[in-house]
Amino acid sequence: MNRTIYFILTLAILASAVSCKKVVKDAPIEDNSAVKNLEIDMLPSWNEGSAKKAITDYVMAVTQEGEQFVPVSERIAVFDNDGNLWSEQPLYFQLFFAIDRVRALAAEHPEWKEQQPYKAILENDMKTFASFGEHGILEIVMATHGGMTVDEFEAIVKDWLTTAQHPRFNRPYTELVYQPMLELIEYLKANEFKVFIVSGGGIEFMRPWVEEVYGIPKDQVIGSSIKTKYDYNEGNPVIRRLPELNFIDDKEGKPEGINQYIGRKPIFASGNSDGDLQMLRWADSNSYPSFQLYLHHTDSIREWAYDRSSSVGRLDKGLDEGQTKGWTIIDMEKDWNVVYPFEK
Repeated sequence: MNRTIYFILTLAILASAVSCKKVVKDAPIEDNSAVKNLEIDMLPSWNEGSAKKAITDYVMAVTQEGEQFVPVSERIAVFDNDGNLWSEQPLYFQLFFAIDRVRALAAEHPEWKEQQPYKAILENDMKTFASFGEHGILEIVMATHGGMTVDEFEAIVKDWLTTAQHPRFNRPYTELVYQPMLELIEYLKANEFKVFIVSGGGIEFMRPWVEEVYGIPKDQVIGSSIKTKYDYNEGNPVIRRLPELNFIDDKEGKPEGINQYIGRKPIFASGNSDGDLQMLRWADSNSYPSFQLYLHHTDSIREWAYDRSSSVGRLDKGLDEGQTKGWTIIDMEKDWNVVYPFEK
């Protein structure tokens, strides 16, 4: 083939590369087979199907000039964390952290041996602990997450993550992240989306590790929080964590947090539970073309299968509304050929 014509054809192919592909920069040009290898799939852990196609079709539509084009400044994507970017069964991972903190601090609090819900935790009586519901969870979180500086808390979280292991998989909790979602985050970033985590989990529990694990800067995390107070500390300024609730970033709190901390309505929202429904509705109300993505946990072998009756990550109203409104719903068992990075 004439080299000039070949060069023109190659440029044409590069210019027309679609949304779920990226260019291999050093592809050889000795023969026609090189042209076929110029693009690779950026979502390899997603099986070909309606969910993957809906995502890539949407991203292509809003990033290319046309009726659905969205300016880069408005390309805001928000992701729930628990059950959406990493697993959340059999308990939220931050709750495992709080339980371990109760045990670690028990020697300093002898009264906990007879005081509930601490007594149940120290006796490993999870059934009794569960009977205290959200009030019991909130109490141990306040008792174990406050009374220290933010730097001290960050060090405690990092230390726990290097030593604690998930009870089913016997792996660090940060290895229980979803490989397809890691790819989706990178894919959106490659298409000039700004990606935020918007989670009911504690913001200062997530900040120490999200940048390394997800590639999302800690200043792009919105989460629940307790109150803090600045202390000059005799010339050594610190911020101390108080055992008082500040903000719950769940349900209605999610769009409120997005509005307060981002100031732009997202065009892409991803969650897995009824606690994310208000966030997906908020994105759906955007005047720009928007995309709502629900993760349905259907894989009882590689992960867990749960939805309407689950006490953790319940997906009931959101599942019905998502189906009615035509939102994209991921069937984990069918749509993902890999769940965790260690399966690769």
